[in-house]
This record gives sequence, C-alpha cells and structure tokens, in this order.
Amino acid sequence: MKFEQFNFSNKKAIIRVDFNVPLNDKFEITDDTRIRAAIPTIKKIINDGGSAILMSHLGRPKNGPEDKFSLRYLLSDLSDKLGVTVKFADDCIGNSAVDLAGSLEPGQVLLLENLRFYKEETRGDETFARKLADLADIYVNDAFGTAHRAHASTTIIAQYFKDKMFGYVIEGELSSIDKVLHEANGPFTAIIGGAKVSTKITIIEKLLDKVDHLIIGGGMMFTFAKAQGAEVGSSLIEEDKLDLALKILSLAKEKSVTIHLPSDTKIADAFDNNANTRLCEVKSIDKGWMGLDIGPASIQKFTDIIEMSNTVLWNGPMGVFEMTNFRDGTKAVAEALVNCTVKGGFSLIGGGDSVAAINLFDMSEKVSYVSTGGGALLEYMEGKELPGIAAIRNNQ
Repeated sequence: MKFEQFNFSNKKAIIRVDFNVPLNDKFEITDDTRIRAAIPTIKKIINDGGSAILMSHLGRPKNGPEDKFSLRYLLSDLSDKLGVTVKFADDCIGNSAVDLAGSLEPGQVLLLENLRFYKEETRGDETFARKLADLADIYVNDAFGTAHRAHASTTIIAQYFKDKMFGYVIEGELSSIDKVLHEANGPFTAIIGGAKVSTKITIIEKLLDKVDHLIIGGGMMFTFAKAQGAEVGSSLIEEDKLDLALKILSLAKEKSVTIHLPSDTKIADAFDNNANTRLCEVKSIDKGWMGLDIGPASIQKFTDIIEMSNTVLWNGPMGVFEMTNFRDGTKAVAEALVNCTVKGGFSLIGGGDSVAAINLFDMSEKVSYVSTGGGALLEYMEGKELPGIAAIRNNQ
C-alpha cells in the first residue's frame, strides 16, 4: 500500500520515527534534520483526520530509564513544527500510553517515551511489540536509520497489522538509493571518505561494479598511500589493510573504474585545530606530521570530476572537518556536489559525517537527496536485506 493513497480518516497510526537527535547540555536539539524529515508523514495522517502515535529511541540507555535520554525534551520543538500540542506518554507501553492512545482524537498526536528504556525493544521481543501494536490500527515505518535492526518497533511489530506501509522518509530513501544503484546516468562518481578502509570495504567493492570514478579521501587515503610505498608520517593508517588497499586498486583496474587518490595534503604537527600546518605531497610526509585534510591540487581535481558527473554518491568527509582549519576539502566537495546538482545531476549524500558536513555548510537543500540513514544506507547499498524493509515489503 502506497502511503500517499491511504486514507487515515478516523484511524490511529503508530509510526516508527527516528528521533535519535543530538541534544546539548541544556537538552536543546542541535540538529533537527531527522525530526524535520518526519513532519510530512505525520501531517499527512492528521490532515486526513487520523491520529498519530509516535515511537522512537534516543541514545543508548543501558539500564532502564535515564532522564538525559527522555523524549520529553523534544515535545516543544515537535509541537511547534506540527502546529499541534503533542501529548506525551511517560512509558511507551505503560498505563499512560494505553490511556492516552485510547482517548486520542482525530488530528491529535501522541509521543511515546524512549523505546530503549525497555531491553525488549532491541531484543525484538514479541510481547513488547504486541503491546505497542495494540495501541493503534495501522503501522507506518518511517525510520530508515534503524531499518537494518530487527528490533521490536522496526520489524517484529509489523506482523500484528493488516495495514502496514512506509512513510514518506523511507519511500524517499529507497527510491533515491535505487536510482543511484540501478538507474544511474553516467558518468557515475562515488566519493568515499572517513577514517578507515575497514568500515567501507564492502560498499567500495559493491560500487566498483557500478561507478566510473571512485574518489577516496579522509583518513583512509593514507592506508592506500602507504600500501603504494609512500611515507605518511604519523597519519592514520590501518597496517593490516595495506594488502586490501592494493587489492581494491587492482580490482578497479580490472573493472575499468578510475580511482582518484589525493596527491597533496594539509599536514599538522598535532591533532589540534591550532597545530602548525603546511602543505605537502601525500607520498612524502615527514615524521611527526599527520595529514588532516586534502590539499588544493586534490581539491581542484576532485571538483572537476564531480562537476562533470551526472550521478554522485558521497559517503564520508575528506578531512577532519569538525576543526575549522581542516575542512576545506570537505567543503569543496559539498560545493562541487551543489554545482553538479544545479547542472541537472543527481546527488545523494549518505552517512552520518557527510550529512553533518552538508548541514554545517548549509547546503542540504541544494543537493538531490540527503539520507537519514548511516549504517542502514550502507547495508542496503551493499545488497543486504534490511529487516525493517523486508517486514513490510514481503508482507504487503
């Protein structure tokens, strides 16, 4: 069942949203991307004359309820965004949840307390899932970021509903990723960054069957450089992945994929924003110095490749962009993606750090799609079946 076509009038829908958002020490939301993403789905339900029961996790509470992980801190922001006063149940399956859900009127919204205050959530407990299911008539999964987990609220709960579907977030995620994986217009360029080769190896191998160009940046570039005999100083490397890096380079050659590695880097004498810095070639970094960003020659080369592409996937930063002195490479990639999009290209940003970067530079509205899923995005692109997706796709 397509979400858009369903009429929620006089129905209670329980929606698995992803409100796992960062809070500062005053319990203020510092990045509301995931909440903003869920608003259209919730509004569609209440505008139809239905009511919405929202469930999510926040953080990783270890032993039951912890105040710092309470979803009540999101109430004010959520009410403002929806234009309705959101009700709150201080226990996701307790009496307050049952009573408030039972008395919910059309157009009203109820937020349940953190699902992970119960260990049964992550265990995929059927009794726990059933208690959640009993609160509503319809199940909507709109939490792509948790779709790769077989948790009670993301997967197990679906079996208790005849009417179940994805919300706008997951529909958008799947169509955007499928477009990149199966309908990409060439040239197709993937930009893979971040610290370690080991966390990205499966996605790199998968992409070698799809892309024309593969740009590699971030800390992992030094493992590739060292594998080819470069002196990388104190830069981050994975000694046990040097052979793997060479295998990837060889595999790319076999598949006629051009791999682009940075030629120059901005180095520092400490992992510190105020460290001494200079530019040098990646292959000759002095001892005691470490590469923390790509250099201007690499920025220019990568910009040119991205801007001439018709499809671009970006996963992982080019440097330590959290520090102002080492974000030039990451910002340049973001700007090139915007230019590519303006020219009619399709740009998909995925993975936590890339999303954080595109938001930091205020460019998220200028690219084609920003994924809300980190691990889920990578696993889906690797070809793995996500339990939260299968629970609905295989039973509709």
